[in-house]
Amino acid sequence: MKTRTKYVMSALVFGLCCLGLFAQKPAGHLKPSRTLLLYPEGQLSDRGLEGAEGPLESNGLTGPETMHENGNLYGTADSARIDLYFPKKGNGRMVVVCPGGGYLFCSTYNEGVHVAKWMLEKGIAVCVVKYRMPNGHWQIPLQDVQNALRYCRANAERWKVKRIGVMGFSAGGHLAASASTMFRDSVTRPDFSILIYPVITLGEFTSHGGTRNNLLGKKEVWDAPYRSLVERYSIENQVSALTPPTFLAVSEDDNVVPVVNSILYYQKLLEYQVPAELHIFPTGGHGWGFSKNKYRADGKKDRFNAHRDSFEKCLGDWLDAIQ
Repeated sequence: MKTRTKYVMSALVFGLCCLGLFAQKPAGHLKPSRTLLLYPEGQLSDRGLEGAEGPLESNGLTGPETMHENGNLYGTADSARIDLYFPKKGNGRMVVVCPGGGYLFCSTYNEGVHVAKWMLEKGIAVCVVKYRMPNGHWQIPLQDVQNALRYCRANAERWKVKRIGVMGFSAGGHLAASASTMFRDSVTRPDFSILIYPVITLGEFTSHGGTRNNLLGKKEVWDAPYRSLVERYSIENQVSALTPPTFLAVSEDDNVVPVVNSILYYQKLLEYQVPAELHIFPTGGHGWGFSKNKYRADGKKDRFNAHRDSFEKCLGDWLDAIQ
């Protein structure tokens, strides 16, 4: 059985390489230093990447993984993986990046490749997590990010990395906030957290409904067990004094994820005296990520262009201050 599993996973790796999904490189853009499957023997095995745990369960997705030309990656299951990027001269920091996509897909260019490019210029190593889509299995994305953190911690000395943070966008911001508050030990606790237009609460009127439905499963009637899950995965309820220092950025005119999500989280951070910085920009909408107008695959105007320089300076200064 083990031999057959290895054969199947080898075939999967070969197929992904042939499709270009491992490289996931837009024309003229950055290629990862290395790509590793989180679960080399698949979701039906109890083994994971070296230094990490095995999968808790399968997400139940059996169809092919697909990549759109804009970098949106759908249907990730057995092929969950990490893309590693290393700067020529590192400063001892690394960021584990969680792209957004409503827990339906990963925005691997806008909130992955371009993030890595920006971080590398600052001497920061990057691990982009192409996590499994939950498909109603709410524990799965967090486990994938925690396993990415475990692997990075296990290799940190070899890579000359001293501090490892987490960064997330939209639903990936919910995932990064989950990792920042629902860690299991010092290995899975990030040293710092960067949340960009994050989903935080899963409440009925203040959340992004698609994110909630894809994570927890859609419910027409909210029974007691479901309400308990909504409460648990409304991450403002999980903040504690141990939550790492946090940087938040959002646009006031975000009509996808209400700005109150970031405000709720920021208020909780202040309540627990966690060092925090919140930037609310007047315009930009949702999903502006790190793809400047000249990089956008869809050809649309960068709505955040007027504030991008200010945002990048604020984030850069904050990262420089992290000790």
